[in-house]
Amino acid sequence: MKKMKKWLALGLAAAMSMMVLTACGSEEATEEEKPVVEEAAEKTAEPEETAVYPEDVQAIVDRGVLKVGVKNAVQGFGFQDPLTNEYSGMEISLAKMIADALGVDVEYTAVTAATRTELLDSGDIDCVLATFTITDERKESWDFSTPYFTDHVTVLVEDVSGIASLADLTDKTVGVSSGSTSAKSLVEALIEGGYITGEGYDTETFDPATWTEGVKFQQYDDYPTISTALSAGEVDAFCVDKSILAIYHTDGRSYIEEEFAPQEYGVATTKDSGLSALVEELVQGWLEDGTIDGLIAENGLN
Repeated sequence: MKKMKKWLALGLAAAMSMMVLTACGSEEATEEEKPVVEEAAEKTAEPEETAVYPEDVQAIVDRGVLKVGVKNAVQGFGFQDPLTNEYSGMEISLAKMIADALGVDVEYTAVTAATRTELLDSGDIDCVLATFTITDERKESWDFSTPYFTDHVTVLVEDVSGIASLADLTDKTVGVSSGSTSAKSLVEALIEGGYITGEGYDTETFDPATWTEGVKFQQYDDYPTISTALSAGEVDAFCVDKSILAIYHTDGRSYIEEEFAPQEYGVATTKDSGLSALVEELVQGWLEDGTIDGLIAENGLN
C-alpha cells in the first residue's frame, strides 16, 4: 500500500513537471508572437466612440463656448455682483450645467424682457435662461424646454399709497417691463375679479401701450428703472413675477393681497434646432433625479 502511494506520488510529480514545461513552452511562444498579435489588434481596434451632434450643436462644441442670455438683477435666478461681476442663481447654474454636458465653457450675456428674443434670433446667444415665461404665442416663434420653475405674478406698492389689493389698482398707473406678459396678466386678473369690464380686451391684440380701460401701464426697459419710478411716484405700482419683485421688496413697500397668472419658466432655444432637443433631454433628466429641486432650495426659491 505504501509502495502504491509512492508510485502515485511520483506519477503526480511527473505530471506536474510536464504541465510546467508545457506552460513555459506556451509562454515563450506567446512572447514571440506578442508583437504580431499587438500589431493585429491595433489594426482591428474599434475607434473610441464620440458624440454625434446636430449641426448647430456641433458648431457650439467646435466654438468651445455656449452663449447664454441671462438676467443680471434677479436674485435667485440671475444676479451679477456689482463688485466682483460674478454671476449667481438657479438659471446661472443650469446654463453652466448645459455647457458642461457639451464639454464647453459658458458665456453669459445680460438680457432684458425686451432684448432676449432679439439676441436669440440674431444668433448672438444660443439659448435664454432669463425667467422666460412659456406661452402658446411665444412657442410659435421659439422652442421652450419643459418648465423648470413655476412662479406667479403680483404687484408691489409703496405702503403710503394705501393700495392693498387688485380692487385698489383701478384708475392707477402700473409700471411693467417692455416685452413682458405682466400687463396682460394683470388686466385678465382685474377682469376675472370683476374690477373692470374688460370691454375691448382681446388676448391676441392686447397692447399695454394703448390699454386705458380701468388701468394704465408705463413700460420700462429694466426692473431697476421701474423700481426707481415707483419711488419717484411716476407709477403707482410695479407688476411682474413675485420672484423678480423680491429684490425690490424693501422697507416701506408691500405686495398686494393677490397672486395670479402662474408663470412657467423654460429654456428658450431657436425653433426646431438641435439644441432644443438636447436641452429638453437634460432638463427632463434633472427634473427626474431631483437636481432642479436642489437648485430651487439652494437659491431660496421654495
